[in-house]
Amino acid sequence: MNVLVTGGCGFIGSNLVKYLRKQRPQWKIVNFDKLTYAGNLENLKDLEGDAQHVFVKGDVNNREHVEHVLRQHGIEAVMHLAAESHVDRSILGPEAFTVTNVLGTQVLLEASRAVGLKRFLMVSTDEVYGSLGPTGAFTEESPLQPSSPYSASKTAADLLALAYAHTFGLDVVVTRCSNNYGRYQFPEKLIPLMVVNCLHDKPLPVYGDGAQIRDWLHVEDHCSALLLALERGKKGQTYNIGGGAERKNIDIVKGILKRTGKPETLIKYVQDRPGHDRRYAIDPTKTKRELGWAPAHTFEQGLDDTVTWYLENRTWWERVTSGAYRQYFDSQYKQRLSSAA
Repeated sequence: MNVLVTGGCGFIGSNLVKYLRKQRPQWKIVNFDKLTYAGNLENLKDLEGDAQHVFVKGDVNNREHVEHVLRQHGIEAVMHLAAESHVDRSILGPEAFTVTNVLGTQVLLEASRAVGLKRFLMVSTDEVYGSLGPTGAFTEESPLQPSSPYSASKTAADLLALAYAHTFGLDVVVTRCSNNYGRYQFPEKLIPLMVVNCLHDKPLPVYGDGAQIRDWLHVEDHCSALLLALERGKKGQTYNIGGGAERKNIDIVKGILKRTGKPETLIKYVQDRPGHDRRYAIDPTKTKRELGWAPAHTFEQGLDDTVTWYLENRTWWERVTSGAYRQYFDSQYKQRLSSAA
C-alpha cells in the first residue's frame, strides 16, 4: 500500500514513519512535511537511502500540490498528523492554528475526495474533550468541550473529517490520543523541557500548583494503535488511545529530577496558563476491543528510556533549539519565570 503521512518529520510523525517502515516494509511511505521548527529531517536520518520512504516538502494548505502528490504516488491512504500543536503558542497566536489545523485539514480532505482515497486517518487529541473532574475518563461519546485555541482547532478538524465521511462517503477514521512522550519530542513540551533544563541547571517552571493530571502514552504505543486504526478501524468511527498512566505534572517533574540527579530546589512554580485544563484521562476500551490494541510500555519504563535518550542525544536537542526558535524559546521561558506564583 502507498501511504501519505502528513507531518512525518515531527515528533509523532517521525516515530510513526519509522514504525511503519519496520512493521510494513513492503509499503511505500510518502512523508509530506512543511519543515516548520518542530519538523526535522534529522529525525529520520536512519532512513536515508530507503527507497520505500519518500520525503516531499509541502504545505497542507496548498491544494494543488497536495492533490498532485496524491496522484503522483498513487496514494491509497492518508495518515494526517500535520498540525500546530502547542497550547501555549496557540494562546499567543491563535491564527496559525486555525489556518493549519482547520483549513489545512479541509484542503487535505477535499484533495483526498478528488482522487478517490481508500482511507483517511485523522490523528487528533484528547484535548478536544476539555477538562475532567477528579474521577471518570473520556470515552468516544464524551461531549466535545475544547478549552484552548489549539484544542478548538483540533475539534473543528475532527468534525470536518467526520462530516466528509457522512456527507461525501469518504472513508474517515478519527483517533484521539492522550499525552505522548518519547524520543524526538521538541523541547517545548513538559518532559523534554524539564530534562533539558536539568542538564543546564536552569529553573524548572511548573504551572500553578503542578497538580494538573495527564494520561501519558508512549509514542511507540501510539504508533501501534494508529496502524491498527488504519487497517482495522471502521468507517466514520472514533477511537480513543490512552496509556493508562495518569500522573500529576509535578510528579513527572520530580521523577525527571531524580533520574538526572538534580535537586528539587530547581522547581519554580509560575502563574498558571489561562484556561488550563485540570485533568485528562482516556478510556481506550473501544480501541482495545475493536482493534485488539494494548500499550506495551509501562510509564516508569518509558520515562527511563526517554530521559536516557535525551541524555545521550544532546547534540540533537541543542541543534533543533538553535537559531530563530532559540530566541522565541528563551523569551517564553523567561516570561514564565517572571510570573512566579
